[in-house]
Amino acid sequence: MTLTTQLADALQDLRGQVSGRVLTSGDADFDEARAVWNAMIERRPAAVVRAAGVGDIAPTIAFCRAHGLDLAVRGGGHNVAGAGTVEGGIVLDLGELNAVSVDPAARTVRAQGGATLGHIDAATEPHALVVPVGVVSGTGIAGLTLGGGVGWLTRMYGLTADNLVSVEIVTANGQMVTASRTEHPELFWALHGGGGNFGVVSAFTFRAHPLGPQVFAGSFVYGQERWRQAWAALDEWTRDLPHAMTTITTTLTPPPIMEMGDEPRLVVGFAWSSPDHAAGAALAERLHALAPPDTEELGDVAWTQWQSGFDPVFPKGVRAYWRNTSFDRLDKDVIDVLVRRGSEQTWLGTAFDVHHLGGAFGQVPEDATPFPNRGARFWINMYGFWADPSDDEARVAFVRGLSADMEPFATGGQYVNFQGQERAGHRVLDLRELFGETKYARLVAAKRQYDPDNVFHINHNIPPG
Repeated sequence: MTLTTQLADALQDLRGQVSGRVLTSGDADFDEARAVWNAMIERRPAAVVRAAGVGDIAPTIAFCRAHGLDLAVRGGGHNVAGAGTVEGGIVLDLGELNAVSVDPAARTVRAQGGATLGHIDAATEPHALVVPVGVVSGTGIAGLTLGGGVGWLTRMYGLTADNLVSVEIVTANGQMVTASRTEHPELFWALHGGGGNFGVVSAFTFRAHPLGPQVFAGSFVYGQERWRQAWAALDEWTRDLPHAMTTITTTLTPPPIMEMGDEPRLVVGFAWSSPDHAAGAALAERLHALAPPDTEELGDVAWTQWQSGFDPVFPKGVRAYWRNTSFDRLDKDVIDVLVRRGSEQTWLGTAFDVHHLGGAFGQVPEDATPFPNRGARFWINMYGFWADPSDDEARVAFVRGLSADMEPFATGGQYVNFQGQERAGHRVLDLRELFGETKYARLVAAKRQYDPDNVFHINHNIPPG
């Protein structure tokens, strides 16, 4: 976009108020600065403010309000729906605010809003501690936490948001607030899954837990002729697993870097978060006996290596479209859908993950956080990660088709972090339906108190009225 003289002059004033860079289309690195992880999201903001300190946040919010400009807040920039950018407005990029500090004695970790999961893991590993996070190290901790945070430790320690101690947040009026169970408790509750609706988080403090640095983990890989047996075995095996075992089962045509061939594969990944590695190996052997894999890889591995193992599937600049739902069954009808749809993926560029839940995740009372459906046994994330724009229609259609096939088995939970941007003519995410009337009303009340003018609306939005 071409800036008006008035806006250009105003942006020059903003440069004098912030310590970070204010980039516009005249800057050589503007296109790099405006790009987000999902290459399907193509927007041109008026400016990108690269915050160099927490003090840059409030002036940027005030600038947007004064000039009637939309504000997009970017942490790690990994959001599939493109919430980290905006057409014609201002992007507040927190990427350089990525410091992480660990208090080993208190077992707490403070991470700034621009930190990624990789930053946190690198800081905690030397102390044999961990914060439960997601599964791709390039993901930003802010978006992950505010949406919930599902990963390899969910059954042992719950969601990332379940491990929050406090949140430092700049609200729409520029006020710095610390929210916790005792300070601004309704805001603190809303930040456990309500997304970026309530302000700009400058830092999170998390509880940390003992782990590693070596964990027992691995994967069993199945060709198509063994898929039904493998799914049926998973149904049986997951019914009485200890909390320490988390399983994510992926169906995909693997990229060459994974060295699994070019046919669709079912990959059962598992991570054991107890120091008794022999007990984890015994559990893996039980699954092996129920459904012997074609190939396998398991043993002790550095946590950071395991945690970043799926990074090659999600490099910055892929084209991405995601959907998700919870479900409770792995019977013949569900397996028929998973096998049929998985075998159709003869291309590189779409996949689906089935997360086994329960454990600590399921022990959190339903009303303790906004996150929906704590009783879910499984959660399926259906996603694309292709490169060629000419594949957009086919890849999006596959994800939507699988989503439609799973609707008869859905149990009412959807995860905002696994939800992409919808195009015109397709059903958008209904947050009232997602959270339920009671939780939604609490979220609206928090929104009305902390952002009554809906300044923070470039997200899965909860309007204040």
